[in-house]
Amino acid sequence: MKTLVTGGAGFIGSHLVDALLAAGDEVTVLDDLSTGRLANLADHIIDSGFHFVEGSILDARLVDSLVAEADRVFHLAAAVGVKLIVEHPLESLRTNIHGTENVLEACTAHHVRLLLASTSEVYGKNESDSLSEEADRILGSALKSRWSYAAAKGIDESFAYAYFTEYGLPVSIVRLFNTVGPRQTGRYGMVVPNLVGQALAGDSLTVFGDGRQTRCFSYVGDIVPALIRLSETDESLGQAVNLGGAQEISILDLASRAIDVTGSSSGIVFVPYSEAYAPGYEDMRRRVPDNSKAAGLIGFVPRTGVDEILQRVADGLRSTPHLNDELMIRSRQSRQARAQVML
Repeated sequence: MKTLVTGGAGFIGSHLVDALLAAGDEVTVLDDLSTGRLANLADHIIDSGFHFVEGSILDARLVDSLVAEADRVFHLAAAVGVKLIVEHPLESLRTNIHGTENVLEACTAHHVRLLLASTSEVYGKNESDSLSEEADRILGSALKSRWSYAAAKGIDESFAYAYFTEYGLPVSIVRLFNTVGPRQTGRYGMVVPNLVGQALAGDSLTVFGDGRQTRCFSYVGDIVPALIRLSETDESLGQAVNLGGAQEISILDLASRAIDVTGSSSGIVFVPYSEAYAPGYEDMRRRVPDNSKAAGLIGFVPRTGVDEILQRVADGLRSTPHLNDELMIRSRQSRQARAQVML
């Protein structure tokens, strides 16, 4: 099987590449390295079944040429992370909308099966208990960059469904809920590596708002096999499928667990959203997935609990100290900037 993975040098993408190569696929990765890292793929550089292409999904000709040689495509390339989206909304919109359209066009032209990675962000501020795939999307103002990612990924899904219904493109959509694990960095606002990194360094753990907002975190080792199975399941075609964790936890409790798991003596500090991002920043108090569709289609059951996830993230940061050093530098710079604002 010849498989193309866009965004394959990223956190989730690189774990997917590991699994596909282990299964015997010939894998090509397309990544512009804006958020991905070649180090994530270092184990495969000399593998004859692995090919890396540095380039952008905004390059329609390049995308078309790579898709033409593939049997299936996993489209994970996107501008991700709350911090990146808020600070660079235009770049994020272009990548997430125009880039995805290029992938859809190429897959349709060459009759190639596609799995499109979407996000729980599409549900916006819907705080219902256990969000199903049919749940309403509740977004804030279109003028707030906080919601541009959710809007763009919603458009991606609408594009994909239109290509499915009008052109017969075999496409499945996966909505990922807070996937975490080794290789993930906190550079773009990812909460788990940030908290674990601060705990390992003995710094105060930064919790935004009052910390009572809750999420369900899923381990990348549970998610990647599900992505592969869904890409091989005809019943998932034309469907959106949630993949998320089963354990709901507040961010404050998450920070406390990070301290306990790492054996840190760190404390916890609370930072208003207005200082962390920008005035008027909006967040949702709760986001919990309903995984019943994935369970029915492929028997998906998230098996890795929060403490084990935190331990594996900590082990990953310990084994790659340069990543943790990078996290700490940014954390201290952020604190210094906040202190100057308060002065």
